[in-house]
Amino acid sequence: MGAARPLRGAARFAAYAAGQAGCVAHFPEHDLGAAAYAIKAAAAAVPEHKRRGTRQAERNWQRQQIPGHLRTLVLEDQSRRNSICWSVFND
Repeated sequence: MGAARPLRGAARFAAYAAGQAGCVAHFPEHDLGAAAYAIKAAAAAVPEHKRRGTRQAERNWQRQQIPGHLRTLVLEDQSRRNSICWSVFND
């Protein structure tokens, strides 16, 4: 996580996504952090006029990776905590 601080833009968000994935497994309430940072990284990597579509595409790709037996649980969690995740889990 510390390595992300001096970075900017997509690189910073990608580093935070990796840090979240590696650091927070012990605390279930942080489970969406890596996914949210990855969405922010994807959006930050494109020109501003393409960010909404890129954010949606990354979010949709992530959702396709969710195992079927966990899908409802994860989508409910995203909906419940969307506001503390920069609202990246909705359109």
